[in-house]
Amino acid sequence: MSQKADRHEQTPVVVPNLSMKELLDVIPSHCFQRSAVKSFAYAFWDLFVIACIYKATLYAEAAIPSLPYPAFHGFAWVALWAFYSFWVGLFGMGLWVVAHECGHQAFSESKQLNNAVGWVLHSALGVPYHAWRISHAKHHAATCHMSQDQVFVPWTRKEMKAPEFNPSGEDILGSTVSQEIKRELWEALGDSPIGASLQCVIYLLGGLPMYLLYNTAGQPRYPKGTNHFNPTSLIFSPHQHGQIVWSDFGIFLWLAAIVAGCFHWSFPVVFRVYLVPYLWVNHWLVLITFLQHTDPLIPHYRADIFNFQRGALSTLDRSLLGDLGPVMGWIAAHATNGISETHVLHHVTSKIPHYHAWEAAAALRKKLEGHGIYRQGAPGGWREVYRVMRECKFVEDEGSVVFYKNAYGVAAARPVFQDSAEDGNDSGVEFNK
Repeated sequence: MSQKADRHEQTPVVVPNLSMKELLDVIPSHCFQRSAVKSFAYAFWDLFVIACIYKATLYAEAAIPSLPYPAFHGFAWVALWAFYSFWVGLFGMGLWVVAHECGHQAFSESKQLNNAVGWVLHSALGVPYHAWRISHAKHHAATCHMSQDQVFVPWTRKEMKAPEFNPSGEDILGSTVSQEIKRELWEALGDSPIGASLQCVIYLLGGLPMYLLYNTAGQPRYPKGTNHFNPTSLIFSPHQHGQIVWSDFGIFLWLAAIVAGCFHWSFPVVFRVYLVPYLWVNHWLVLITFLQHTDPLIPHYRADIFNFQRGALSTLDRSLLGDLGPVMGWIAAHATNGISETHVLHHVTSKIPHYHAWEAAAALRKKLEGHGIYRQGAPGGWREVYRVMRECKFVEDEGSVVFYKNAYGVAAARPVFQDSAEDGNDSGVEFNK
């Protein structure tokens, strides 16, 4: 080793050793009950709030000419519609959550009703319902599985084309890295604050369509050209081809409605009333799900050590926009139906509707905290996306349990096993194969 290796403190992260029965038994039985009436009520409430915001915006817009200082009328108009698009996008994300629950069959007891409502809502939000439902189910079945998860799969060192692992200057767990290797890795992977900020903006606004169209941030073993609109895509089984065609038809109707709206009302009207809030919905979806599944403290597993429980518990609950204050955090949680705050529970059992998720998540959290395996992430927001993107660059190509390393090759966490699934005591034994 040409230069002395620096030793870095790492957070020990427990590899769960709990059974599904242990996890599900702590959840009150009534939380599994699904009600079409309640689910429809939440969907209608989101639509009602959006309609109220729209009407209030029109009234405010009509009042702008009567304001003093005419030179500022244009600024007031832009600020008003920006305010409109932000809040409509936030409550539109709540509609997205209701549609997402249809795909999990959590909307009601009727599979036919779930799929009908989910197809309408998802299509209206530019998402191919069945295609998303199928790939999303695979994501739930293999969360944080390096070769089976469908989205937010870490790039490995080789895939990033970073300098090869050097055992003379690096510990595979990332606790020791020499200054020379840090410099080599930074030259290959490092980014400027401006570059990182631009990457965040592009990812948040274009991440969803890029994933649906090009499998961006999806499972890297899929061949080039894999997407959610091709019925013969490797994502789907032959018996699902008809459902993909039906999903594509929903997207065709969505695009046709946008074009017809542009002819009827003009493009500027459609742009500010629908398309900008649509971009906000996409932005919230990517921000929320990215932060739920990406963090230096989240373990990822390879096949020899993976099981469903470990994958499900390798997620984070976060208070959406909680860093802007408790009031904003509460409003964001209400508008998005708690999708960010109860995500660990959602991965343990996805058929619990969001209006029962708060109680169920609290019960599960108490169980997990007793075993030292519950992780509450920092509040979800733009600042956190920036931090996570800069700290999560790659994982190693070997190892059964891997954690993200930063652009210097330093990992923030190391895996440990528990002695027993019953006592929850951390053995402190590091695990690395």
